[in-house]
Amino acid sequence: SSSATIDITSGIDSTYKEYVFKFINIHPANDDVSFQFQADVGTGTSYAQTITSTMFRATHGEDASSEALAYLTGGDQAQGTAFQPLASSVGNDADQNLVGYLDLYNPSSTTFTTHFIGEFQSIAHSNRSNHQFPAGYVNMTAAVTRVRFKFSGGNIDTGTIKMYGVS
Repeated sequence: SSSATIDITSGIDSTYKEYVFKFINIHPANDDVSFQFQADVGTGTSYAQTITSTMFRATHGEDASSEALAYLTGGDQAQGTAFQPLASSVGNDADQNLVGYLDLYNPSSTTFTTHFIGEFQSIAHSNRSNHQFPAGYVNMTAAVTRVRFKFSGGNIDTGTIKMYGVS
């Protein structure tokens, strides 16, 4: 709780070909922020690897407004090194948070890129239900050994992040 970033710096290795991160009741300290991730290699701490990605969202308001299925231009990167959005516009009211998962595929490969897919459900600051789908790849052939999770502004107020290796 009350952490600016959550870094997973061990356990991502060649033991498994897939790593799944589960996010349970992640609540931001600030309002209207995006939950994001970035990867790194070796013992690096730059968290600025090149990512190519896409993202879309289904949304619906509590008052039956804002229903839409849309591509999110702010959720994609074309060879970018920024943090990758996973869930956008997350609110910080007492009843607003996010849940979801992120899969990393074969992060230890030094031949192929590391692909990722995710699915996130969040309550937006404007009381909308957002169901978001980020996907892409970390465009390098070095082994991904660590990941960082954070909000675009402020701290992670509370929540649980679990990592699983899948054989």
